[in-house]
Amino acid sequence: MSTASREAETENSQEGEKPAGAADTPVAAPTPAPQAPEPEYAHGFKLFNILAALTLVTFLMLLDGTIVVAAAPRITDDFNSLNDIGWYGSAYQLGSAVFQPLSGKMYMKFRPQWTFLGFFFVFELGSLICGLANSSAMLIVGRVIAGLGTSGILNGALLIISECAPMHRRPTLIGIVMGIGQLGLASGPLFGGLLTQYATWRWCFYLNLPVGGVVLAQMLLVRIPMQHPRPPPLSVLRTLHTSLDLVGFAIFAPALVMLLLALQWGGTEYAWGSSQIIGLFVGAGVTFVVFLAWDYHKGNGALLPFSIARQRTVWTSCIVYGLFMGNLYTASYWVPVYFQGVKGSSPTMAGVYILPMIIAHVIAALSSGPIMGVVGYYIPVALFASMLLSVGSGLISTFQPHTSTGKWIGYQILYGVGRGLGLQMPILAVQNTVPPQQMPLAMALTIFSQSFGAAVFLSIAELIFSNSFRTLLAKDAPSVDAQKVVGAGATAFRKFVSGSDLDGVLVAYADSIDRVFYMAAAMAAGCFVFAFGMGWKSLKKKPAAPSKA
Repeated sequence: MSTASREAETENSQEGEKPAGAADTPVAAPTPAPQAPEPEYAHGFKLFNILAALTLVTFLMLLDGTIVVAAAPRITDDFNSLNDIGWYGSAYQLGSAVFQPLSGKMYMKFRPQWTFLGFFFVFELGSLICGLANSSAMLIVGRVIAGLGTSGILNGALLIISECAPMHRRPTLIGIVMGIGQLGLASGPLFGGLLTQYATWRWCFYLNLPVGGVVLAQMLLVRIPMQHPRPPPLSVLRTLHTSLDLVGFAIFAPALVMLLLALQWGGTEYAWGSSQIIGLFVGAGVTFVVFLAWDYHKGNGALLPFSIARQRTVWTSCIVYGLFMGNLYTASYWVPVYFQGVKGSSPTMAGVYILPMIIAHVIAALSSGPIMGVVGYYIPVALFASMLLSVGSGLISTFQPHTSTGKWIGYQILYGVGRGLGLQMPILAVQNTVPPQQMPLAMALTIFSQSFGAAVFLSIAELIFSNSFRTLLAKDAPSVDAQKVVGAGATAFRKFVSGSDLDGVLVAYADSIDRVFYMAAAMAAGCFVFAFGMGWKSLKKKPAAPSKA
């Protein structure tokens, strides 16, 4: 056969034509590429039951964060511990912040369902200790233990939602859980006031105990799906120190505790220039540098891997969430203190007076999911919420003893809408960016920023108030014994101060709270700046690709 004939035969065979004389042989169809298995998600009653349990636990956890606000003045009266008033909130956040990174490693290694229930049990134990407390110190210890339990509750709830639902459904589901859960955060002072006035402040903590059985039954009825498998528990337990990076945790925890103690004690228990405060700051800084070196050495097995923390969406979302929650907790604590300390309201009425903020917050939070379904991007919503938060905080900083009812209602509504709209935006940004395998650590880092921000800024707020109150008392009420007023508690000074002296004390009280809200307004402005880094990635469901013939 000539060369030309062979080439022609080859071309015919490549075009699918049989060469002359070739046998009729069947041509095998190309083997389709193996497809990834369809993710298993929860539906129907199963999803409803999981969502109800998560919402109930989140409600309790966030309620516990602020229910002590209205009870704190009465607690300080019982224990003569006005200087500890900041600890009742910051100790709770301290326990949560210290153990937050470790909870992320636990969710990565163990089944989310059982890990979540374990953290909830610790939270219940801390609540029991707080209810039985016979001293301010015992109450603070109980708050730390309860905070330890919460370190794995909120990030666990958000992680379980990501395991149970696809991305385009999460804004609505997270909006439901966070919206109703934040009802606890916003209404905590109201519940605390009612229980403190008509029962005892101890019921602010006993309230959590009966719910534990309900949540346990709900969580045991269903099996929560997992989008990536976890190793067998026994294999994790055999290598626990490396699997959870306990060495990193042992370095990280003291650094954080020393920093928060320095912020809490500086200017109150000890002078800022004292050896105790300087030693705590230096110790925190040196220990944190050691932790960073260890973290870099461990790589992806570290407590807080750099590969996750250095992603722009992650670290900017963490900053936004930390500032946002610092602002939120500051307002949740100090607006009721304004009504009790300055306006002379009872704990119950102080809770009633913050209803405008509560209602606006909850309506905005429940609306944020549908709004995200329409907008599709979280940055515009986060920017708008930050603006409302900043303006609202600034307006609250104008509160005085004789501020009119119309003003404090309107200012709270504006503020409540801002914080309700913006609260879940950093969470959605992280969940929309990080792959499922890294989700437990990424969510733990995000929720850590919340706990850390709340703990740090509550301590700073207490510091601002205490230093300002002592200074302004000397100017506005010079004939009053400042030490006696401070030591009397948040409201008991009215028993021995009256007339023009009382007017001066109230002005000093209001001005000191105003200075706390200068910081809150600055935090809201910081949220606006860093929100630009959270990424422009759509949350809307992508249309299915057209099938190829």
